Amino acid sequence: MTVEAENFVNVASRDHVLLIGLNRPSKVNAFNKKMLDQLNAAYTLLEQTGDLRCAVVYAEGDNFTGGLDLGYFAEQWEAGNNAFAPEKGFIDAWGMAGHPRQKPVICAVQGRCYTLGIELMLAADIRVAASGTRFAQMEILRGIYPVGGATLRFPQEVGWGNAMRWLLTGEEFNAAEALRIGLIQEVVPDGKQLERALEIADRISAAAPGGVRATRESARRSIQEGYAAAHADLMPVLQHMLRETNDGKEGVRSFVERRAAKFTGT
Repeated sequence: MTVEAENFVNVASRDHVLLIGLNRPSKVNAFNKKMLDQLNAAYTLLEQTGDLRCAVVYAEGDNFTGGLDLGYFAEQWEAGNNAFAPEKGFIDAWGMAGHPRQKPVICAVQGRCYTLGIELMLAADIRVAASGTRFAQMEILRGIYPVGGATLRFPQEVGWGNAMRWLLTGEEFNAAEALRIGLIQEVVPDGKQLERALEIADRISAAAPGGVRATRESARRSIQEGYAAAHADLMPVLQHMLRETNDGKEGVRSFVERRAAKFTGT
């Protein structure tokens, strides 16, 4: 009998970047409750650690994830348990419950990226895929439907027709198609996805944390609350950053002095 490791999510930091690795390769990185909880704990660590500015989510083994461990969750649902809900006080990696995430997340995917994996990507900010990645949102082929955000975010990200093409058929599609419709932002050679995601994360982490956070929040507000709400906050937030924060002053000073800025997150 094979005994699974308890560490289903690897967590390590590199400078200002948190690396979050899905680590259940013997089960195609399929999620059970413990793995869900560990991933949410990693996202919570990102939010609560001031020195961390960005995260990269990747996967050990040949595949990003096969999605839910459906056999496990079928038993939980049959027993009336809502095993998908995050623990109280934890950030939900899929952004469907609790306090919303404030810091950027980049996904680096490969192999099979099915169902919950696509939804994890949709909840992230930037997605990089290996050229051999295969995607599928196949819940309807199992008599259920996506509950991790795909019905909400997929049409928003790629347009109604492109989303329905894959949501309503459950068919598999490749990285070229994912790039065409805007599900991913870059395709790289197999094995280079984590390296490229880390390069992007390092660029984000070198910028002023307050500026990154405000930029992301303004864009999200425009989507969630509308253009007018986001527009109303543009100048007040910018003025606060320039006048009140050390990073705002450092950004202007470094420009005048023609040197690279040194941001501290204050």
